[in-house]
Order: sequence, then structure tokens, then C-alpha cells
Amino acid sequence: MCLLVRPRALQFFFFTKAVSLLFVAPLHATLSVGQIYALKFVDVDGHTLSTADGHVSVVVLATTVDAEKARAVGDRVPEHCLGNPSYRMITVLNFNKKHILLGRKIATMLVRRRLNEEAKRLQPRYDAKKITHNARGDVFAVADFDGTVSSQLGGQPGATDFHVFVFGRDGELLKQWDNVPAADDLAAVLK
Repeated sequence: MCLLVRPRALQFFFFTKAVSLLFVAPLHATLSVGQIYALKFVDVDGHTLSTADGHVSVVVLATTVDAEKARAVGDRVPEHCLGNPSYRMITVLNFNKKHILLGRKIATMLVRRRLNEEAKRLQPRYDAKKITHNARGDVFAVADFDGTVSSQLGGQPGATDFHVFVFGRDGELLKQWDNVPAADDLAAVLK
């Protein structure tokens, strides 16, 4: 009798352990509102950016197919944030695939070209507000070829999820969305 109970007890233990790991693993990957995250990124222009360096940061985690969603988030950023050195938006492009060095260089060049186009599109808003500096200096994108940055933001390897995060000046996660937030919701966090 003892020999039958022991293997069953062991099977039950391993089963419950496996099930608990399935439910706990995704929880470790998500970020929690109110927690401090001092995340560091290097953008395609070579700037080191951090979520805890004194800026209020809107960080968009997207894939290349989410370009319109990322643009919509930028369009919904309140006017008082525009050109204000206390605020910035960083788009993290999760490429989901390993690229060879040449592929990375080409992709980075294409991302820079896209940033230049976005800055030209943004410049009339700067001009209307009499902001004297070039909008290109306020447009940031991080090319994440290996999933390192995405994993810092709670993304799973190979995931194609779209997320928007707002971090306070000290890196506190103020709010997060799994889709493009409404302009009023974003403005309420960026007050």
C-alpha cells in the first residue's frame, strides 16, 4: 500500500508544481502599476534613455506592423507635452526575429528614416506652438532585435503584443494599456 501511495503522491506533487508554474510564469513578466522600474534603452541614434532619469516617459512596445497604433499614441499625447523637455515618447520596435548584422544595420537605417518622416509630420505642431527646436530631437525609437528590451517591459520572446506604458520621473509605472489609449485617458496620466 505504501508503495502505491508514494508514486501517486509524487505525481500529484509534480502535477501541482507544473500547474502553479504555468500560472506564475506570466505574472513575473508583467509590470505592476506603482512599482519603480529603472529600465535603460539605447535608441537608434545612440542615445541612452532611462525610465528613471527625470522624464515622464511614454513607452510604446510595438512590432513593425503596429506603426499606425504607435503613431496614434503620439497623436494623442497632450499639447503641453509637445517639445517639453520633461516629457518624451519612446517607441520600442520588437522585431521578433534574429537578424544578421547586415539586416540589423538596414533595419536601423529604415527606422531612422521613419523617425525623420514622423518628425516632419510633427514639425507643424511645433511651429504652431512656436517651439523653436527641431522635432527630430524629440523623437526616439529603440530597435529590439533580440527581445532584450521587450522582456524588460514584460514582453515574452516572439510576442507580438502592443503595449503602452507611462513611467513617472523616478521610473514609477503610472499606467499601462494593451491598446491605444483614449486621448483623455492618456492626458489624465500626463497631467
